[in-house]
Amino acid sequence: MDDSLQIQQTTGLRQRLAPQQVIFGRYLEMTAPEIEDEVRRALDENPALEERESAPEESIDNKDDDGGEFNESAEELQRADYRDDDDAPAYRYNAGNHSPDDGYTEPVAIDDNHSIIDVLESQLADFDLSDRDRDIARYIIGNIDGNGYLGRSLASIADDISIATGRDTSDNDVRRVADTIRAMDPAGVGAFDLRDCLLLQLRRLNPSEAVDNAVCIVRDYFDLFSKRHYDRMASRAKLSETALREALDVIHSLNPKPGALIEQSNSGDRLRHIVPDFTVEVENGRASVSLNGHIPELAISESFIPDEKKPSDNRRAREARAFIRARHDEAQMLIRMVNSRAETLLSVMKAIVRLQLRFFESGNSADIRPMILKDVAELTGYDLSVISRATAGKYVATPGGVFPLKMLFNERRKEDSDTSAHEILDVISQMIAEEDKRSPLTDEAIKDRLNTLGYDIARRTVAKYREQLDLPVARLRRTF
Repeated sequence: MDDSLQIQQTTGLRQRLAPQQVIFGRYLEMTAPEIEDEVRRALDENPALEERESAPEESIDNKDDDGGEFNESAEELQRADYRDDDDAPAYRYNAGNHSPDDGYTEPVAIDDNHSIIDVLESQLADFDLSDRDRDIARYIIGNIDGNGYLGRSLASIADDISIATGRDTSDNDVRRVADTIRAMDPAGVGAFDLRDCLLLQLRRLNPSEAVDNAVCIVRDYFDLFSKRHYDRMASRAKLSETALREALDVIHSLNPKPGALIEQSNSGDRLRHIVPDFTVEVENGRASVSLNGHIPELAISESFIPDEKKPSDNRRAREARAFIRARHDEAQMLIRMVNSRAETLLSVMKAIVRLQLRFFESGNSADIRPMILKDVAELTGYDLSVISRATAGKYVATPGGVFPLKMLFNERRKEDSDTSAHEILDVISQMIAEEDKRSPLTDEAIKDRLNTLGYDIARRTVAKYREQLDLPVARLRRTF
């Protein structure tokens, strides 16, 4: 067997992204707040990078606008922020009731947001529980989700408590404490499923014939109720049409997600605020596009401009020169990338506005014309990947509201059609909104109506659009 070594020369072609291209792609995907944070971080970490100073302001002395002496006190300046004394909060007047030597603390806002867990734990004091039961109750409450449901079985919770505490905890102990939690407010909290949640709420209502019938429906005929088979349900429960309607009204008044009442009250602070990346204004058929954000104007510090004329006489000087050169190059690349990002985003947005001008004028989604990434690429000359990154996760502020850019992209149903999916979605939504709820339109009926209006689409396409609108099938839209 020949084990000799051989050398072979081959020719190949490979495509690799330069580091600058990778960084630019990452910057292009960033939203306005993200790129601002990135620039601020670079300003903190790179001493060669600095904000360009704005034009110097006129010096401010102790003169007012009329040239007179400026002698207003701090309290008077604070009160000047309000239209009159009635609008100023009471604590603003407290400052004048103390001597200059007294300490004064500015009132601060206190975060009073509470989760469902906080609300339930605060109610434990209202029940006479032993220390062990109180610990079990806290563990059970910790397993309740934001909608108020207990997502784990009592047996699993009992096993976890036994392992965590080293003390045997039976299913009956957990069930007994769980019943206490299920008696707390809001009604329905601690339920295992929707049926259990509705029953917990019904049992707290004042007794009446309608409530009794509602309990019977949820307890014995919940499957028929969930599928809206009202005729079969009325027949089996032996209820008249009037009695069935009254019972259904009681059930529909219940809250299927009791915990959401608490969670939604403070969800605004937890949700990510949408900051539009672009602003589009239209006037007299002409649109103006601006890039939002508060990115400061960047410059390179004069002390970090490398001086190549100085000889590298010793090792320390060479290291210092290398450090200055590295930081200078990093700052220069960041400035170039940020400027290129702004130029690219504006070019892409202007192309989108040009293609969707009718929508930006009216603000009606039905005026969105078919548009894909290729259409924008043809106007800008950019690659499809650049268009995709430039529009991903971005929002635009218009006179009609704030919209995601992805909303403006939709394919043509047919090559020779200029009807967008948004237009058909609006028509379907209007049809379902105006339908007879006792006999709602099936997908086949919607398809036939669309065909008479000139929209030639299949029934399965109607079903797909209806699901995009988050609307159930006709049987589940039926009301009694």
